[in-house]
Amino acid sequence: MEFVSPEGLRLDGRRPTEMRQIRAELGAVAKADGSAVFEMGNTKVVAAVYGPREVQNRSQQLSDQALVRCEYSMANFSTGDRMRKPKGDRRSTEISLVIRQTMEACIMTHLMPRSQIDIFVQVLQADGGTRSACINAATLALADAGIPMHDLVTSCSAGYLNSTPLLDLNYVEDSARGPDVTVGILPKLDKVTLLQRISCRLCMTDTTGEYKGIRISTRWINYNEG
Repeated sequence: MEFVSPEGLRLDGRRPTEMRQIRAELGAVAKADGSAVFEMGNTKVVAAVYGPREVQNRSQQLSDQALVRCEYSMANFSTGDRMRKPKGDRRSTEISLVIRQTMEACIMTHLMPRSQIDIFVQVLQADGGTRSACINAATLALADAGIPMHDLVTSCSAGYLNSTPLLDLNYVEDSARGPDVTVGILPKLDKVTLLQRISCRLCMTDTTGEYKGIRISTRWINYNEG
């Protein structure tokens, strides 16, 4: 399948290095301390933040910093007729961990010892780039809640299909299972807070024209320098 036309346009009309349209709205959840809806093209995510507040489980209380918790989920209707994994599956647990560690890298947790900050992120509509959209929504919700942060995290994904690098993959491009990476940065501090390589299978040909399958494992690196 060709993902870039001879004219240099992708299936949705974008150039290889062009992002989808971005839209954000703060204060979408009235009862939350902070919230945001974030859209990247047809991907739509809502994030809600509660806290800082008293730690619910005293055994988890940290004397020198705030406890940050995160829960990621996908709405039942978010993927249409695509197969939806149940809440609490391995992928949801992994993404929850990625979001939490990424947010911990930007929150000034040392200013709020013995407190708890809860971040809830839900995908309302999935069309690729959900990890990045969730991170962007979460950081905006934290800002809306007035949580002190070193910087706002900004995130985007990129992939490599048919020998062409592509920025901000949509669902069709992401489903091609080429190598891709999700990056989160702190722009004002000029620091990388997340670098995640997604599991995929890359098919290449050798000099004889024979296909060789290469398995690329999932790996993420979080840079938290406090």
